[in-house]
This record gives sequence, C-alpha cells and structure tokens, in this order.
Amino acid sequence: MAELQIIGAAPSNFVWVTRIACVEKGVPYTHVQVMPHTPEVDVIHPLGKIPAMRHGDVTLCESRAIIRYIDRAFDGPSLTPRDPVAAARVEQWTSILCTATDPLLLRQYYALYVMAARSGGNPDRAAVEELVTKMEPHFAMLDSAVSGTGHLVGDSFTLADAYLTPILHYMNAVPEGGALLGRSGRLKTYYDRHAARQSVQQTKPPQLVHEMMRR
Repeated sequence: MAELQIIGAAPSNFVWVTRIACVEKGVPYTHVQVMPHTPEVDVIHPLGKIPAMRHGDVTLCESRAIIRYIDRAFDGPSLTPRDPVAAARVEQWTSILCTATDPLLLRQYYALYVMAARSGGNPDRAAVEELVTKMEPHFAMLDSAVSGTGHLVGDSFTLADAYLTPILHYMNAVPEGGALLGRSGRLKTYYDRHAARQSVQQTKPPQLVHEMMRR
C-alpha cells in the first residue's frame, strides 16, 4: 500500500489539522517536516504553501482538499456527517474559520507575538489592543456555536472541530487570547475537552511561539 505523507512544519495549524484527521481516521502516515517554499512543497503546491500531501501517485495541496481526501479515501469514522444539511454546516464552519477567524486571530494577532519573539521584544500594545477588540465577537460567536452539543456541528467530532481546536490552542498560549478564551466559558470547556483528544495530543506541536505558516 502506498505511503501517505503529510508535508509541512508541525507548528502550522493547517498542517496540524491534516494530522489530526489522520489520527482520527486511524490512517498511518509519515510526517515530512519542511518549511514553505522548499523543494518538497514547491513540487506539489504552485504557491509553495503548506501543507502538501503525497499518497502514491496522488498529490494534493491546501488543507481543506487534503482532509477531505483523507476522510473519503480511507476507512475509519467519518469526519463529515452523512446528512447533507449537517455536512453543509461542517463546510460552513470550516469556511468561516479559514477565511475570517484564522486570518484575524492567528495571521494578525498571534503573529504579533511571533514577530516580537523573533526580535526579542514585546508586541506592539496599540496593535494588540485594536485586534483584541476585533477578536471579541469571534469568541462570542464560537462560544454560542458550541453551546448546544459541545461541537460545532452535531454531537460528534467533525472536520470543523479539527480546524477550531488548533486555533484555540494558540489563543490559549498568549495573554489576551487566553483571557478571551477563559471568559468564554462554554468555548473554554469545549477547548479543554477537545485538546485532550488523542488525535490532538499525539500531533501537538512544540510550544509556544512558532513560525506562522500558511495553508
């Protein structure tokens, strides 16, 4: 059987989500840890971004394509509901997280801490405070979304939860993000429970401030 390779550095939340999917499905894989714009990545992703995937003759890039392939190509518990409405809601939340929540919480806010760590200084406080104000509605939205069942969709772990858990992990690691999460009681309970999943613990990257990767 062809070897499944997940290609990209562990700190990337988009690499992380593909590895979570592999463990949830019980799919063996090899993790090839490389940065964006390296030969292993460039040969698959036309823009040199991570993650990339290789499975025999099949190559894919972009996390959303990769996790859907993993979910459909392998046996194991489905990470997408069979019901078409529920499946559409998984895609809805995945889209929100990738196009709105991640760009604000990680690419802007968390990136301030990454840049500060690189320079040995502190993040720009004015920029942090401005972003925190913008982040508050996202935490409120997510707190409400998980209040019913403790999942984003339905009552089982889906690809939407696989995307959200790494984002909350990074938020929990920095002061203002951790404070916002702590004040969002239902979301904090959600995070604590899903962070303890074997798939998350087994694939968790080194702590604390990392290179900010792109999907």
